[in-house]
Amino acid sequence: MTEHEVTVGDITQLQVDAIVNAANSTLLGGGGVDGAIHRAAGPDLLAECRKLGGCPTGEARITKAYRLPARFVIHTVGPVWRGGNQGEPDLLANCYRNSLSLAIQNKLRTIAFPCISTGVYGYPADRAAEVATRTTVEYTKQHDGVSRVVFVAFGEDAAGHLKRALASARGA
Repeated sequence: MTEHEVTVGDITQLQVDAIVNAANSTLLGGGGVDGAIHRAAGPDLLAECRKLGGCPTGEARITKAYRLPARFVIHTVGPVWRGGNQGEPDLLANCYRNSLSLAIQNKLRTIAFPCISTGVYGYPADRAAEVATRTTVEYTKQHDGVSRVVFVAFGEDAAGHLKRALASARGA
């Protein structure tokens, strides 16, 4: 059975098999979590990302983690919020599914997710938390391999959304 937990902190400091990067489609760094991961990992991460040729929304790519305490970085591109009727929930769910699939394919047991799409992409934090927790709980019930999923919130408000959504997802 997979353990799911919520923590407030800096995803770049976690010692897990993989951290997930809320990347843009170029995978070449940016602001928010993406910029923090690239800065902490060092220039080798950017060099490896350049070879990947980008990543479409909802998909995921994996790289080494370089200077990070994690072993790998899984890059996924979340949807830009456009009101919720442009397929955003499905695209966001695919970010989590595809990241977990890459973790399992690479025999990674522990993974940490940031709040994907809730920064400059504008996805409402409460709705994103529901998609994130429901998708990961359902996926890990159906697929063996990942033993621990950590949802990393940047602040207490986001953590509260994640904790409430996780409690609901576990009850489902």
